[in-house]
Amino acid sequence: MSEFSPFSHIVLGLSRFIRPNEITFSGVNSTLPMLACLVAKRAYDFDYIYINVAGGVDPRPDHIPLSSSDPQLAAHTASIFANEDFYDLCTRGRMDLTFLGAAQIDGEGSANNSCIGDWHQPKVRLPGGGGGAVMLPTARRACTWRTEHSRRTFVQKLDFRTSWGGFHGIATPIAIFIKRDGRLALQSWHPDASLEEVRERTAFEFDATGAQPTPLPTPGELAALKAIDPDGAFERDAAVKLR
Repeated sequence: MSEFSPFSHIVLGLSRFIRPNEITFSGVNSTLPMLACLVAKRAYDFDYIYINVAGGVDPRPDHIPLSSSDPQLAAHTASIFANEDFYDLCTRGRMDLTFLGAAQIDGEGSANNSCIGDWHQPKVRLPGGGGGAVMLPTARRACTWRTEHSRRTFVQKLDFRTSWGGFHGIATPIAIFIKRDGRLALQSWHPDASLEEVRERTAFEFDATGAQPTPLPTPGELAALKAIDPDGAFERDAAVKLR
């Protein structure tokens, strides 16, 4: 086995999407992106602005909460943002990176958060787009994650297109995708997986030019993740599996 667990592959995959001096946002029900943002603050030798859905701007929480909406994420914060402030930043082109969830994702990176099955008689009614319907099309980049990598998540055709615009990056237990020429392309795969496995578990076709095993965590990344999740509680709660 490699040094990557499926959980750390997702968290560090998300943290590596963060760039210097950018404004980055993590939303509701987004524990893994929350952890990724906090890891990046500790692991990388650059600064960036981290805003979260609890309203915190570069918070310094006294402890890491289980919920990505916990008021603790506004502790020792530079200021407090309301929901309309997030949307205003996006629509003015000032939000560089936002982490948003998705139930289904197609080859263009579009998202379904509305229903599984026919809209009029769905198998499952999902919570809808929420703020993502505004932020996905207007943020400069949007990234997502899935704790399950399967053909029911990475689909040839969405059951419903909730959000237009398309994700620019995706982290899963076995793969990292980026957008290239208007479609999702494979950037890397978990060192304990393979290109063939990613293709088998993805319903849409994708370009894998230049893809290779994901680089192993740096000592700084491992130390930052250990400091944030010292007893592995977040990893156990996420219950991410490679296969």
